[in-house]
Amino acid sequence: MADAYRGVFGAIPYAFRATESLTMRAYAALGALAAAFVALVVTLALVVWMGETASATGGTFLFSRSLFVVAGLAAVGPLLAPILFVARRHRRGDRVAATYDRWMGIAGFLFLLSLYLGLIISVPEDLRDPSSSAVLGALYALPQLAGFVPPVAAALGVFATHFRLRGGSDDAALDDGVAGVEEPADDGDPTDAGGSR
Repeated sequence: MADAYRGVFGAIPYAFRATESLTMRAYAALGALAAAFVALVVTLALVVWMGETASATGGTFLFSRSLFVVAGLAAVGPLLAPILFVARRHRRGDRVAATYDRWMGIAGFLFLLSLYLGLIISVPEDLRDPSSSAVLGALYALPQLAGFVPPVAAALGVFATHFRLRGGSDDAALDDGVAGVEEPADDGDPTDAGGSR
């Protein structure tokens, strides 16, 4: 099963099958669909934009097209990152914290929520739906550039979660009181071997 997937497309079903976390399984399905949808929207928007600016030559238009593609990748990358991290961890048999898969799923869902919040904040004024909701009113009151803040913060959270829980050094800290008694016993085998020298 170590070589059960190749590339991004194989990693998604692999992560779904390999994890025991229901949270991660739900995110693997939903996150993959969301990433495919974002990639499709960005591609179609780029094609339309290129058609509308076909007569323009070089300069700002080419730069803005490139920036548009980078922005699309910046959204798809963190959407797929939790799935890819979990797939790699299971394929390689990496030692991680006991709750690694679940927290990566939670981080993925938070990034999805942050994309939604970012879209609400950055929606143009003429497309905003007048609402009596205090929450929507507060989000609409923010400057449109503030729409970048939630996705960027959540993307950093995805990678911070991965780096915090990898290596398995945090098992005792995360499961304190649940598996705290068993963890030293598991880690005791190498020490016993070292102590017998």
